[in-house]
Amino acid sequence: MLSAILAITIMALLFGLLLGYASIKFKVEGDPIADQIDKLLPQTQCGQCSFPGCRPYAEAIAAGEADINRCPPGGEATIQALADLLEVDPKPLDEECGVEKPKTLAVIDEERCIGCTLCIQACPVDAILGAAKQMHTVIAEECTGCELCVPPCPVDCIDMVETQPNPNTWRWPEPGQIDLKIGNNNG
Repeated sequence: MLSAILAITIMALLFGLLLGYASIKFKVEGDPIADQIDKLLPQTQCGQCSFPGCRPYAEAIAAGEADINRCPPGGEATIQALADLLEVDPKPLDEECGVEKPKTLAVIDEERCIGCTLCIQACPVDAILGAAKQMHTVIAEECTGCELCVPPCPVDCIDMVETQPNPNTWRWPEPGQIDLKIGNNNG
């Protein structure tokens, strides 16, 4: 009996070492271009680009299956950043996907909320907190402003409110291109 236990222990150690070596030797890295593209996207997970989230959209761009101009929440700034990264010409935002809007935040009127949980089910980032037949509220720091919670609400108690910059979200504006005109001597 002792020899059987010893044999099984030795085999387990050998297989463990073999699996450890194989995991290092045959490690599959993610697509580094898709990772870079995903970092540039706004991570709203809104699906306006016709993909279920930002990561699948990034993978489609990296594979050449999608254009860089399908992200309304990212807008022109994201399109320009993607064009710079991929060294392609920027395109205007695809209007079929939506229009660029200022960043918004979902706000639930808690007096009208009936606790149906439909907004919770629709939120792709779990930014809505509540329980069945109880009022719900939005975790402002988690809300991406994707507006996916608005259509399923049966009592229309969710409003999208434009967010105001605060010290944590404010960014310096992009420097404008200065068009210097050198005067001519034509009189």
